[in-house]
Amino acid sequence: MPKLAVVTPSYPPDLPLFADLHESVLTHTQGETIHHVYVPPGDLRLFSRFQGPRCRVSVRSRALPGRYLRLPASEIYVNARRPWPPVRGWITQQAIKIHATATMDADVVLIADSDVVLVRPTTAERFVRDGQVVLYREDDGVDASMARHVIWHQVARRLLGLPPPPPPPLPDYVGPMIPWDPAIVRAMQRRITEVTGRHWLDAFTAEMHISEFILYGVFVDEVLGQSQEPPPVDTTFCHTSYDPDPWDERTAVAFADRLGPQAVGMAISAKSNTPYNARQAAIRRCAEVAAES
Repeated sequence: MPKLAVVTPSYPPDLPLFADLHESVLTHTQGETIHHVYVPPGDLRLFSRFQGPRCRVSVRSRALPGRYLRLPASEIYVNARRPWPPVRGWITQQAIKIHATATMDADVVLIADSDVVLVRPTTAERFVRDGQVVLYREDDGVDASMARHVIWHQVARRLLGLPPPPPPPLPDYVGPMIPWDPAIVRAMQRRITEVTGRHWLDAFTAEMHISEFILYGVFVDEVLGQSQEPPPVDTTFCHTSYDPDPWDERTAVAFADRLGPQAVGMAISAKSNTPYNARQAAIRRCAEVAAES
């Protein structure tokens, strides 16, 4: 039976959301599924309450080689081999997702943000079709107005030794809950090293603007896709809202009412600052919808 692991970078402002996510992992995944959370060094004690047989709480800096030096009282790192540019926390967080996945003893690694909750039984098989881990891809999801996404596509192709992307629209591979194949991630690391002549981590963290999800998606579609059948695409496993405005309970419950039959996760963006009671109402309604289907 394929093995599933869950990886979540988190930090104190998201602690209540992470608590809900972790509870849902315990509820909806099998006993051998371990939830790995990576937190800033100063926050280990805060998250240590989750440590147990099915949760591994790790400090982000311990996942980095010793040449990465953390600046005091910050989440900024300096690579002693090449100090400029400094590595911001957002880039470090992405790099740790790649590193963690590559080292996992699992067939599928589910990268889940803290604002996700699982709402149905979730196994590795949910993310495997025809013997391959499915790829999250929204065709034509990146338009010309999404300047950062366009840059992420450009950077991904440069690191992977590919020609620049065509003009938008481009595929979008970004989401709050994304399944990765550890074997593919390891192949992606090797490709970056071969193309750049540098350790993959040094090449990745030298970028000021990058997306780990677009990097993975472009690698699957445009590198592996040159020599093998690409994996099936699936965009149905997480019921997601990116609405930047806070929701009241009524709006949150109405969103939960639309939970699709294939969705095993739900995400209401933490950036919306939706009140916790509204999020809880949505979680409860999702449980009801899931039970009815």
